[in-house]
Amino acid sequence: MTKKKDSQSHKHHSKAPVPKGRLLAIGGHESKGDGENKSEEQVRNVDYESEEILRFFIEELKGENPVVAIVPTASNIADVLISEYTRTFQQLGVKKVEVLDIRNREDTKDKKYCEIVESASSIFFTGGDQLRLTSILGGTKVLQLMKERYTYDNVLIAGTSAGAVALSTPMIYEVMTHGGYIKGDVRITTGLEFIKNVAFDTHFIKRGRMVRVSQCIVTNPGCIGIGLEEDTAVYITGGTNMLVKGSGLITVVDGMDIDCTDIYKIKTGEPFSVRGLRVHLLADGEKYTLPTFDQLHI
Repeated sequence: MTKKKDSQSHKHHSKAPVPKGRLLAIGGHESKGDGENKSEEQVRNVDYESEEILRFFIEELKGENPVVAIVPTASNIADVLISEYTRTFQQLGVKKVEVLDIRNREDTKDKKYCEIVESASSIFFTGGDQLRLTSILGGTKVLQLMKERYTYDNVLIAGTSAGAVALSTPMIYEVMTHGGYIKGDVRITTGLEFIKNVAFDTHFIKRGRMVRVSQCIVTNPGCIGIGLEEDTAVYITGGTNMLVKGSGLITVVDGMDIDCTDIYKIKTGEPFSVRGLRVHLLADGEKYTLPTFDQLHI
């Protein structure tokens, strides 16, 4: 006699685990103090605080004598960024800075980098080219270990500029037209996937990137677009709870309730239309819960 299938079995699925780690995605050009030249916006902002984001980053490190691991893989001037961030973190009180000096896929096989990831309280991705990060780190043991630690340990994963864009999936890596309003001109791939169904974009207001992230969301309405302005960041805990830090604005683009769009009907090379996008502008201290669906699998 065959056993009857439980018609309700689909209700008892196991959800993907809520990450114990935290994300800090920075829009680029974060204040590093040290006599830097402030932007016009920073000069006019009466609430501006020098080094606010990086000091927040240091304050959120866990454990005694925490280790910060810098990943300069995205940059073609890695040596410059290694020196700059090592000096900045040490000036802010971090005694132990390690470097995952990974510049090609062969470098990812060095076991010492997995050992650094195992001991790190935080992993910090510098700016550069986000496609370098995904094409060099994708499918490697060292990236898998980073994601395991983010899922099961209270580790802080941070990235600035390209390093922030790469943290999420989908990931914008190239735009062929200024603004990105032509169908097919916003090139998207899979990011490092520390967070899914979110698309980070950086230097957002400064470089006029509203339309390009909108095309990304119009083609993926189940995702949330997060536009990170320079010297501004989002701190995400529990995979969904977001806090804004820094001197600028965060732009949230929500396409889940889009009324209509023609992007699936028009030809590649034509401008697209959309109605019903929701947009939120959030300043320092604002909180937001990402309205993403539960992952049904890891």
